[in-house]
Amino acid sequence: MATVIRECDFCKQKESDSNPFISGNGTYICRNCIISAYKILFGDVESEEKKSIDIDFTPKDLKEALDEYVIGQDRAKKIFSVAVYNHYKRIFKQKSVKDDDEDTEIYKSNILLIGPTGSGKTLMAQTLAKFLDVPIAIADATSLTEAGYVGEDVENILVRLLQAADNDIKKAERGIVFIDEVDKISRLSENRSITRDVSGEGVQQALLKIVEGSIVNIPPKGGRKHPNQEFTQIDTTNILFICGGAFDGIIDIIKRRQGGNTLGFNQDKKSKKDDANLIHLVEPDDLVSYGLIPELIGRLHVVTTLNELSKDDMVKILIEPRNSLTKQYKKLFKIDNVILTFEQDAIETIAELAIKRKTGARGLRAILEEVMCDLMYNLPEYRGYEIVITKDTIDNKTEPIFIKPETKKSA
Repeated sequence: MATVIRECDFCKQKESDSNPFISGNGTYICRNCIISAYKILFGDVESEEKKSIDIDFTPKDLKEALDEYVIGQDRAKKIFSVAVYNHYKRIFKQKSVKDDDEDTEIYKSNILLIGPTGSGKTLMAQTLAKFLDVPIAIADATSLTEAGYVGEDVENILVRLLQAADNDIKKAERGIVFIDEVDKISRLSENRSITRDVSGEGVQQALLKIVEGSIVNIPPKGGRKHPNQEFTQIDTTNILFICGGAFDGIIDIIKRRQGGNTLGFNQDKKSKKDDANLIHLVEPDDLVSYGLIPELIGRLHVVTTLNELSKDDMVKILIEPRNSLTKQYKKLFKIDNVILTFEQDAIETIAELAIKRKTGARGLRAILEEVMCDLMYNLPEYRGYEIVITKDTIDNKTEPIFIKPETKKSA
């Protein structure tokens, strides 16, 4: 007897192990059509509870994750962790609370990080995005211009976020956007400019809409918008925006506000260390004086400051984090069967050089690249060796100590 091949009465697909049928009254419907019908009637197949991330972490967990990668900045990490925790709690847990305040809606709090270059602003955002497994887009504000001018449209930041989410719009809509060098888009002066400030105040005005939360049309592949192209819509209501900048010169604004720049006798002379501590006293009015428009400051509700890194911090950055530079170079050398060792004096000298160059933690890699370039060029020839980096290797560019395999065995 021949096997009857059944077809779905809706899509005409044939029955298979991966697409089984349900039948009734001589009618057949396949699994794919059932799923499609459910989506039309009730939305996605998964329940809202399953679609949302289970908030099974605390602010302490977030700070511990930051501690593994970011050295120092304890106060900033604590404020940052609380802000990120509250943001995702607002998204996924707000509707689960049943009380008398059903009409109370919690608005999101975006974050502004103020601190010197290389102090860990970008790393903090990257670390938590990785810990939370959410997409992150990092943009440099200096490349942004007002729509219609040479440069990059503000909406292109969301294109990067969508790409980081593998074009999953729902996933992108609960991601993180980090806008670096936001201080570089300060307007030309505290008074409104007569001429058009397309890369300063113009960008700030363009950011207002997406930072606060709105439906934004973006070109799927980026680039300039034009009327005939198709757009992808992204709701930015639940996207966390983090802005970072060094804000060079803001300390002088704070000092003026406090009356610290007055001339005359009997004025207290403050040290550079005292000046560095003034950054923690920053207020919204100082940011307005610096050149940020009040409307943007009003949308960056959590403001936290980072300290300038000390020599001890630099030393810890070189050796302690999970992905510290010395661990990275040791792994690179180990792949070529070479043991790499750093003397403590050498590490301290690298830290001192980075402080002199005033490039922060990112300056450490540049110093190490200079030192390691010739070694890595000849690295395959040193298989089986141990190479010891000394203080003289850093200071005077002398050769490191090479320990032969035979010498190690005899020792």
